[in-house]
Amino acid sequence: MESLENIISLLNDWLYSYILIILLIGLGIYFTFKIRFGQFTLIGHMFRLMSESVEFIDGKRGISPFEAFCISAASRIGTGNIAGVAIAIATGGPGAVFWMWIIALIGGATSFIESTLGQIYKVKDGDTFRGGPAYYIEQALDKRGLGIFFSVLTAVTFGFIFNSVQANTIASSFERAFNIKPIVMGGILLIITGIVIFGGVKRIASVSSKIVPIMATIYIIVALFIMVKNIVLVPKMFDMIISNAFGAKAAFGGTMGMAIMNGVKRGLFSNEAGMGSVPNAAATAHTSHPAKQGFIQSLGVYMDTILVCSATAFIILLSGVLETGEAAGLEGIQITQAALSSQVGNWGNSFLAICIFLFAYSSIIGNYYYGESNIEFIDTAPGFLTGYRLIVLVMVFWGSIANFGLVWDAADIFMGLMALINLIVIWKLGPIAFASFDDYVRQLQEGKNPTFNPKNIPELGEIECWGEKATE
Repeated sequence: MESLENIISLLNDWLYSYILIILLIGLGIYFTFKIRFGQFTLIGHMFRLMSESVEFIDGKRGISPFEAFCISAASRIGTGNIAGVAIAIATGGPGAVFWMWIIALIGGATSFIESTLGQIYKVKDGDTFRGGPAYYIEQALDKRGLGIFFSVLTAVTFGFIFNSVQANTIASSFERAFNIKPIVMGGILLIITGIVIFGGVKRIASVSSKIVPIMATIYIIVALFIMVKNIVLVPKMFDMIISNAFGAKAAFGGTMGMAIMNGVKRGLFSNEAGMGSVPNAAATAHTSHPAKQGFIQSLGVYMDTILVCSATAFIILLSGVLETGEAAGLEGIQITQAALSSQVGNWGNSFLAICIFLFAYSSIIGNYYYGESNIEFIDTAPGFLTGYRLIVLVMVFWGSIANFGLVWDAADIFMGLMALINLIVIWKLGPIAFASFDDYVRQLQEGKNPTFNPKNIPELGEIECWGEKATE
């Protein structure tokens, strides 16, 4: 077992510390130039797109751009935003936060590319849509076998493993804060998850659109309160972040290299830009142009990393628990708990447990949908999907009462393989997304509400959901 753990750890190091970071940063910069820094210059437009009205499909209400955004945000914003940031700062120092911001800004372009492709190659699913990397791998590259392999990776990683870990985090936090036994919490999670996932994608979108804004807003308000309370320390905090990002030695024992590595990893694997998960949510929206959902999902990267992850970072850094040694011997979420409690009192533990519930539960239903979309790519038989849903519920319950170790490292490898495949694919299909960007911006500059005509992008080939075939 120990040798297996060593092998998995070595694979993780190479996959995450070298191959993926080089690919994600390199392609992120390449995409940024190809879309002419659109992820920065069109931020105001992104916010306006969020309020677009819901369109109807065959007389039935479709999924709005905002609801599709919330499905992806539900999966993105999880316990990693609370625990992962604490680990990054503890091991890489305050400078890790700076590099976390940088990678999010670059990741906005990558998210635009993959989400736009997800929209272009989506397929009809009753009165909604579904899509994602498996779909554009099959349609654009004519490689169904690779699409099925990608679907299996996604369904197992998000539907089974990650959901088990999220459930375990909820159960553990409620046991500490409220003395509720994990088996009881597991039963509660099984019931409330089943109610949502058996209701289909529209119920998932509806629940996500209610939970996500509430949980993110409350958490950010608490962080702002702590910033106001420690207003005189805020300039020092920002100075510490910037100076340690470039200094030869970062605070808390982390070197500059550790600051960069931890900041990059936290940013990349929190906002999921390039991972191939978000296009599954982006494809569900009913919109007039694929680039619209591309822009909205770019905004999701900023919400996850610039807002929520930064909120955690500010709580920790302003509390001073790492500098004073109050967090000595603590790990991950325990560091955030110690920091929050030092600022607001003992109720901080209960508040954080509730935040964890909202963050992790929304991730469970968001992760489930990613799995559902990919299961339906493999086989649309109702019994096949029902079997998948039942296994997800079993994994949620099991996760609540299990102990984790090797499972999480294995999940990292699965997700790393997803990213590796997706990044190579979107690099190859990039010109299609670039052309979609140019078409959209041209219409926008003409004062139009952009609409998509496949004939304007001959490289598309056959697509299902945008009227005429590009080759006609």
